[in-house]
Amino acid sequence: MSTYDDDDNIEFDFFDEPETAEATQRRRLPRLDRSGGRGDGGDRPPRPPMRAPTGLVPLARLVGLIAIAIVVVVALVFWIGSCQGKSKQGDYKSYAQKVRAIATSDKQVGKDFADKLVSSRKLSELVASLQSFAQQEQQAYTQAQQIRPPGPLRAAHLNLIDAIELRAKGLTALGDALARAGAAKNQTGTATQLTSQAMLLTASDVVWEQLYRVPATQRMQEEGVTGVVIPSSQFVENPDLVGARSFLLVMQRLGGASTGGTPSGKHGDGLISVKVNPQGDTLSTTSATTIKVSTDLSFVVTVEDSGDFQEVNVPVTLTIDVGGTPIKRQEKIPLIQPTEQKTVTFSGFQLPASAFGNKATIKVEVAPVAGEINTSNNSATYTAFFTLS
Repeated sequence: MSTYDDDDNIEFDFFDEPETAEATQRRRLPRLDRSGGRGDGGDRPPRPPMRAPTGLVPLARLVGLIAIAIVVVVALVFWIGSCQGKSKQGDYKSYAQKVRAIATSDKQVGKDFADKLVSSRKLSELVASLQSFAQQEQQAYTQAQQIRPPGPLRAAHLNLIDAIELRAKGLTALGDALARAGAAKNQTGTATQLTSQAMLLTASDVVWEQLYRVPATQRMQEEGVTGVVIPSSQFVENPDLVGARSFLLVMQRLGGASTGGTPSGKHGDGLISVKVNPQGDTLSTTSATTIKVSTDLSFVVTVEDSGDFQEVNVPVTLTIDVGGTPIKRQEKIPLIQPTEQKTVTFSGFQLPASAFGNKATIKVEVAPVAGEINTSNNSATYTAFFTLS
């Protein structure tokens, strides 16, 4: 018995370790102090709503601010690009306007040059005019040098300056050659010199078009510039005007009237024919012509230089008489060479009601030129009947 008693008193210390916190929590019963709790048989109270972790709200705000900043930056970039594009367009437009002013002035000088070359009756008068034209081109040359082109057009702009310089030099050389001719009286030799010097004028047109306008236009296309036109400039409208034959005729005219007075030699123009379009009939002085009236009705008058000299600004007049106030039109032939035929066209007629069904008279007159003696072929009268087409 004592033995068993001793056994009963054996203590196993390793089983007497204190309870862990986990075990204590599992064994702890919930306190149901509130009425309606589980202890009273009630339902579990509702759980409060889930809240997002407090760290996500600032992150979302940061992402939103970054997105807004990106939109603002992109919009700013596009706005700056748009402003730069408008500024670029304005630079090219302003440049083209400055060049256009020079081109317009040059065109007028070229027209005045042609008029004086074919109309001057005095050598001194033509020399003075050429010197004046050369001074105007020298001023245009200075203006072109003062223009500041956009960067991509600088190389082409130098060719524009060269073209104007050629015009100034050509006009100066023509004036000098004519001034020396006053003493030499060598018409053929002077005409040859004038033809050589005039090549500078025709060369200026080639340089302006092929070495300036075309390359400048292509360069603007490469730069994406639209709506801007580089102006052209044709100084010599009629190349025959500065040919050897034309200059020889100029010298003959100046030699026949170097001190003024009536031109010597044979001068004159003659009326060749009058054609009605679009029907294609030619008016006759011996029989009446029925003319079908339409919106594109026109009369084409052919004139021939019947003299030995070139003539300039020859007036041609067409008059339609159908009763009441006659319809009168006038056109001019700028330049016509010996034996050459030129045409002038009259159109845009508003015929009155009285013109239909009644006989009409059509008269065409070519004004006599200076020194013209025979004027019998300068005019003709035709009979016609107008009808609706």
